[in-house]
Amino acid sequence: MISIPTAVEAVIKKRPFLEVALVDGLINLSALARQLKPEIEQMVAKEVNDSAVIMALNRLVPRLGAVTSKKARGVVENIGDIIVRSNLANYTFNNSATLHMRQAKLLDKINEMKNIFCTFSQGVSETTLVVSDSLAELVETSFKGETLITKHTNLSLITVKLPSDNTLCPGVYYYLFKELAWDNINIVEVISTSNEFTIVVSDNDIHRAFAILMDAKQQGVYLEK
Repeated sequence: MISIPTAVEAVIKKRPFLEVALVDGLINLSALARQLKPEIEQMVAKEVNDSAVIMALNRLVPRLGAVTSKKARGVVENIGDIIVRSNLANYTFNNSATLHMRQAKLLDKINEMKNIFCTFSQGVSETTLVVSDSLAELVETSFKGETLITKHTNLSLITVKLPSDNTLCPGVYYYLFKELAWDNINIVEVISTSNEFTIVVSDNDIHRAFAILMDAKQQGVYLEK
């Protein structure tokens, strides 16, 4: 059996937009406690008072707000270059014994090509390629026989260069992605290294996504909402 504060925290963390509204003081805690009480009671396997849930919420909010620290603000406001690239396609294949060989052959073929984009992201059971759409025919020929899971076209990407201390600061990715989610921007793919991350989005969303990230860089408004 878990405690009421633990149950309240678990419920809130499943609802990121609710979490943000709590930190910003936009929610009546009494009304929220009444709404959450049935779920809390199910988790703790007993009846609970509204006051116990309200007390747990009051103790939780400062901890949630701690993520919006001055250090996180400094990291986001010191974002480096933001690079946009369009005319992309995304392919995801099942991993196989022959996939690496096909990747190597594809890289050999495009080695001398100019103004093209190609990146691989390998997971446990699948591998994704994000490529210039001019390479679509070559990719489909090179990977013929592999199991294609998904294919997306009409995509663009944004690459953001982060300060080197970003890996030591909790909350940087959370708040950037939160801003994109607030504006209903769907992220098709995420590619990251230690000090860069790239999001792949639909061509229809690229202008709004770029504006949001630029706004975060210039003003840090993602912390002010």
